[in-house]
Amino acid sequence: MSRAKRIMKEMQAVKDDPEAHITLEFVNESDIHHLKGTFQGPPETPYDRGQFVVDIEVPMEYPFKPPKMKFDTKVYHPNVSSVTGAICLDILKNAWSPVITLKSALISLQALLQSPEPNDPQDAEVAQHYLKDRESFNKTAALWTKLYASSGVAANGSVEESELYGIDADIVQEFESQGFAKDKIIEVLRRLGIKKLDPNDNNSVNRVLEELLK
Repeated sequence: MSRAKRIMKEMQAVKDDPEAHITLEFVNESDIHHLKGTFQGPPETPYDRGQFVVDIEVPMEYPFKPPKMKFDTKVYHPNVSSVTGAICLDILKNAWSPVITLKSALISLQALLQSPEPNDPQDAEVAQHYLKDRESFNKTAALWTKLYASSGVAANGSVEESELYGIDADIVQEFESQGFAKDKIIEVLRRLGIKKLDPNDNNSVNRVLEELLK
């Protein structure tokens, strides 16, 4: 079966299964190698009620080589880059098989949101947040879902940047009161993987100060 026929057959299979709540569309009808896929966030997770858009590039060698997929929707997840949307998932790399379809790959991404693999991360900062403080991580991931994956939600202009990364606002305010710029404080705290800080933890406080003074 030619690549074009295979892709068209897969798209029809998606249309024939509306209960899966997955879509697959060409970006441009004249270019069969570039598609956008969508799926819903898994229930009972921080991604619940979100609609996630995935950019899909189908290589000439498809289905013998995997498609290139990345999230267009911003996602707070250990296996997804919070900056580029790049995905760390074995079936999109060395575990790919020609029997896997674009639809099943999207379902695998949905499953990845439900069951992160923090020990094989795409985004080390997010993975550390997940491992150190699951409750705080879930709150941040749910906020990103509300801001970026839900329709009819206001833009994030009213949300503090510290909240976007699960950082305790009191820490930021404390260092701001010492004359440091908010952007610099948040950048340092993110780099050090610090979301909360005990004022009596002199070692951590000094680490932050050393970085802020560089």
